[in-house]
Amino acid sequence: MGKVTGFPEFDRVEEGYKPVPERLKHYKEFVVGLSDAEAKVRGARCMDCGIPFCNSGCPVNNIIPDFNDLVYRQDWKNAFTVLDSTNNFPEFTGRICPAPCEAACTLNFNDVAVGIKSIEHAIIDRAWQNGWVEPRVPRIKTGKKVAVVGSGPAGMAAAQQLARAGHDVTLFEKNDRVGGLLRYGIPDFKMEKHHIDRRVEQMKAEGVTVRTGVMIGELPKGSKITNWAKETISPKQLQEDFDAVLLTGGAEQSRDLPVPGRELDGVHFAMEFLPQQNKVNAGDKLKGQIRAEGKHVIVIGGGDTGSDCVGTSNRHGAASVVQFELMPQPPEEENKPLTWPYWPYKLRTSSSHEEGCEREFAIATKEFIGDGKKVTGLKTVRVEFKDGKMQEVPGTEQTLKADLVLLAMGFVSPVNTILEGFGVEKDARGNAKATTEFHDGYVTNVPKVFAAGDMRRGQSLVVWAIREGRQAARSVDEFLMGFSDLPR
Repeated sequence: MGKVTGFPEFDRVEEGYKPVPERLKHYKEFVVGLSDAEAKVRGARCMDCGIPFCNSGCPVNNIIPDFNDLVYRQDWKNAFTVLDSTNNFPEFTGRICPAPCEAACTLNFNDVAVGIKSIEHAIIDRAWQNGWVEPRVPRIKTGKKVAVVGSGPAGMAAAQQLARAGHDVTLFEKNDRVGGLLRYGIPDFKMEKHHIDRRVEQMKAEGVTVRTGVMIGELPKGSKITNWAKETISPKQLQEDFDAVLLTGGAEQSRDLPVPGRELDGVHFAMEFLPQQNKVNAGDKLKGQIRAEGKHVIVIGGGDTGSDCVGTSNRHGAASVVQFELMPQPPEEENKPLTWPYWPYKLRTSSSHEEGCEREFAIATKEFIGDGKKVTGLKTVRVEFKDGKMQEVPGTEQTLKADLVLLAMGFVSPVNTILEGFGVEKDARGNAKATTEFHDGYVTNVPKVFAAGDMRRGQSLVVWAIREGRQAARSVDEFLMGFSDLPR
């Protein structure tokens, strides 16, 4: 695959970024994609390694060496055909997936991995530009009706696959637009939302009925989960109206930080902050938007959601941004002989960090302090892992100024009232309990009710959501028809 001498002959070519001062002025994507010549070099480095660990490192099992070779040969249309055979939405993964395939690349064992993610990005962008992405309308309709609840990447993938199998699919979304966290969790500067919109149009052409602003069941009282629903349908009604129901609603319950002062104004979940900016970018009018301009912002949580808060705060014009991480700072380079081909533990610096952010590791928040009802700072302490648990380091307490605190510590479970409304059993973490066995996969304890995506596996990656949506679609199709020709 690629060029026989490509991997020792060529260095890795990176996608470019527009300058920081320029991109901080807007919420548009700022990645500069590969030219044809650069993509050819990327594909040339694929080393025909015999056992392509990248295929298994990729949750949707993209056939990576094949499309690398086709890009090297500049056969873009066939490269798209290969990519499209395993991944419903490469424009999503090519932008926001952390690329576990690259961690598993054989070349990554003692060199720098092939730039698989940017090749995928280049393929799908050219496919859209050239009109190769077309609806795949089923030739035969089965007459079976399927409800898919939740329109994130798992729900979108499942709905598309089931519609292509000939079923009448209705995709339900409680918010006003399709996309789930892709729409209201991922900032536009990482992925503009027209990528979702054109996939929705493709799905509608394939027969998917999309119903937004519809809540299935009810949210818990006092919930701060984003919800712009205008209509409510009971789980019982859904079970009566459809031959199968697939729950793909995500794990939306944010992890809280119950320390003194949590009730102060100015302390918010990340998922209160991020969706508002995305709605404003879409042209919506909001009253009381949470804004960071002129404020000293502290983001608690060192993952991708925290990084998104950093980038958004900088675009608001924050006076300063500090990001906390409870764990100690990882090494800058992973121990490849120990971790390869698995996802390595190492320091990761995002484009948002590069735009301006102070990062603090091994630090915990003990208290939010305020002037009246408004947060003005927080008390912290350094921590270390000792005797099998995280412990405070004596004498390291300090007080930091903060006008806005954003909690980005991950998500713990689905909205439990939805699962309870259907009577679905939960696992020890509060997720929907359903296996991934080849036969009867994604089946819950409730007849004809299935579950997939973050609602089943917990907080995870966009590529895992697509995989689960595709696999669950096959299980639903097999349940309805007794067999399935859908790829697993």
